Amino acid sequence: MHSINLIKILDKVEDTVLDDVPPLDAPFKRPWVDSDPTPPLSKTIVDTVEFPEEDESSGEILIGFFGPNYNDILNNEAMGILLFYLAESSVSVLENAIVEKEQIASAVYYRTDKRPDTVVWFTLSSVATEKLADVEKRFFEILKEAASKPLDMAYITNCIIRLKRQVMLSTENLVQGFAHAAIQDHLFGERDGSTLFEALSSLTVFEDLKKWTDQQWREFMTKWLTDAHHVSILGVPSRKLSEKLKKEEMARVKAQQERLGEEGLKKLAEKLEQAKAENDRPVPPEILEPFKVPGVESIHFIPTVTARSGLAKEMGNLDNEVQQHVDQDKADLPLFIHFESIPTNFTHMSLILSTSSIPLHLKPLFTVYINNFFTTPIIRDGKRIELKQVVTELEKDTVTYGINTGTSFGNSELLCIRVSVEREKYENAIKWLKDIMFNSIFDVERLKATLKKMLADIPEEKRSGYGMAYAVDSMIHYTTNSSLRAQNTLVKAVYLKRISTLLSKDPDAVISRLEELRKSLLRFSNMRVLVVSDVAKLPNPVPTWSPFVDCLDISLPLAPLDSRKDALSEAAKSSGKLHYIIPMPTIDSSYALFTARGPDSYQHPSLPALMVALSYLESVEGPLWVAVRGAGLAYGTSFARNTDTGLLRYHIYRSPDTFKAYSISRAVIDAFISGERPFEKHALEGAISTIVKGFADEQPTMLSAATLGFANQVVKGIPKDWSTKMLEQVHQVSVDQIKQVLQEFVLPVFLPGKADVVATCSAIMQERLKKDLEGVGFKPEVRTLASFQDDYGLKPEPGDEDEADEEDFKDGEDDYEEDQ
Repeated sequence: MHSINLIKILDKVEDTVLDDVPPLDAPFKRPWVDSDPTPPLSKTIVDTVEFPEEDESSGEILIGFFGPNYNDILNNEAMGILLFYLAESSVSVLENAIVEKEQIASAVYYRTDKRPDTVVWFTLSSVATEKLADVEKRFFEILKEAASKPLDMAYITNCIIRLKRQVMLSTENLVQGFAHAAIQDHLFGERDGSTLFEALSSLTVFEDLKKWTDQQWREFMTKWLTDAHHVSILGVPSRKLSEKLKKEEMARVKAQQERLGEEGLKKLAEKLEQAKAENDRPVPPEILEPFKVPGVESIHFIPTVTARSGLAKEMGNLDNEVQQHVDQDKADLPLFIHFESIPTNFTHMSLILSTSSIPLHLKPLFTVYINNFFTTPIIRDGKRIELKQVVTELEKDTVTYGINTGTSFGNSELLCIRVSVEREKYENAIKWLKDIMFNSIFDVERLKATLKKMLADIPEEKRSGYGMAYAVDSMIHYTTNSSLRAQNTLVKAVYLKRISTLLSKDPDAVISRLEELRKSLLRFSNMRVLVVSDVAKLPNPVPTWSPFVDCLDISLPLAPLDSRKDALSEAAKSSGKLHYIIPMPTIDSSYALFTARGPDSYQHPSLPALMVALSYLESVEGPLWVAVRGAGLAYGTSFARNTDTGLLRYHIYRSPDTFKAYSISRAVIDAFISGERPFEKHALEGAISTIVKGFADEQPTMLSAATLGFANQVVKGIPKDWSTKMLEQVHQVSVDQIKQVLQEFVLPVFLPGKADVVATCSAIMQERLKKDLEGVGFKPEVRTLASFQDDYGLKPEPGDEDEADEEDFKDGEDDYEEDQ
């Protein structure tokens, strides 16, 4: 019914624009298509580009090629298959050689840009600086070696089938997929729609590509990649450039001030105020009046049907057709299984695990376990199955698979193992979960490769001002028992280096730790299962799990899921005492996080009003947008409300002056609280509409709606229809209630004594930022990133630790212990 309504709405919209759409035979120029095309590369270019960085150990390589014309559907799909074959997984040609075997880069990524002629990009990350040129050459040597001998046609066929499955899955799960295809076709395709029709009307192109011979594939690879002209950029880190940019910026500012003088600066300030006044002119009410906020009754979320099995039934009995189908098996399995039924051709399984049972000294090793999970040999029927066969068979049986924290379910302290398959491979997927979880081998060489990749990525992670602000925030606001904190870059930077050294000297000691970690994690008491499928069409939905359950000790009771509140540090529970500035040579601006306490319950009476208040403040062209972004004080600002932790954050992103951005943001809040600035009726309606859109964006597809149903009921402990109920309350919020939450929750985010502050900035900004923050009552301390690092008790052996890192670590050691 809702689809019919949408079509009717579309018909009405089309009726209003049809007169403005030019007929196919009318002149219609697309300059990016009808002008002279970009000429093909006449030669290969290899260039070096420096970027500012004090850690000069690793850089990056970017390689670009021109690909087939956009309208050449067959060859574009062939390019997609070839890229799968070359760099999609650990057994792919480039990834296997460069990352797994030779370990000269931490990863090989690829992407394509849609243009009149497609552009193909490869990125080789975390390459040793002194080897950048050699690795770029090695990339092409591997390509030429692959093209010079017969390809693995069985694996190419698997790539074709897997990509076809993923395309089919995307039609269910990617709402923007068809929209992007239509937009790209409008930009580059034939005007009569023939390109779009050929691309989307069927999947026969995959059958056509199955018929290609080895010779055809090698000729295609040679034409577009191996022998093609290309552009290679070698990104080289430079400490000298970092120092040079700092000096040049200081000189530039000084010269600008001297050139303009007081009078010139005053005139520019007046000109700026005039521009801001023009930009801030209110929108006439008559333009906004016709747009009404829809009532709650008109908003329809995607319906799913819940069923339960095993210990999940303790959450309550359900009476529906799906539950009856699950119950008819009469399986007596205690495993907590939560089913969400949707119309789909696929089955999606998520195994959710609590991680608090992992011993403290093994917490940082958890990230190694995760990264090694799907890239290790297994034992099957008493025989060792090597990595290449494992990955090849896994890709053959699945559509997608992965392992990550439980962030997608709203709890980053959890672990989530995901496998998606075609419905008829439900049993195979469960066998794979069993084999990889319980029968995997901790292979020394595989572990060395995993650690080398992870260590190679750390310098890149530490170059991000945004990422490091959040990293420090995590270090101070979570306890050492937090799995999220233990996976922090500032833990990995120390711990992984030392565990890698231990692996080289005493591999049995590391493997013993991993075995202990696995045993503590893979407990029946930690496990909950989510199955999303067209459950009524799923044969034996519960008994199929019997072999998996046989691997578990079911005598232990089911433990409560990990609570994010329990992982909070004392500083997080009583914010306002910690204020840190971290200068970074890799950034030329600043980032800041202001953190205070917020509502910590989904039933908190102030939550609806706070949602409206934040939506109002953050709206596009709204109060904070105009005051901060509009004035050029930051690229953006945002609030982050986390009900599970009870923390409320204000983030200033990429600012030339964090303190000014902070000050004007606080002034905006003060003005609304005092009544100096009134709330605009239409803006409030827009804020509520934004909340409605936000809830819809949480569940845009059937799969995401099913996932949210599980997250609400099982992880968060709230009703499945919590969003609908909250929308009813949001519509009832008054201006007085908004003022109250601004006073109670939002203003404290900006107050000394109430808010913690973490700011990362360029070195040139640190002194002024410290002085400015002190001027309003904060007590900022300038610290290095290394001073926040934590080794979780894994001490280095004499001579094993990098001297520079050790010195930085020691500098902040005493202060950091006090923070804890």
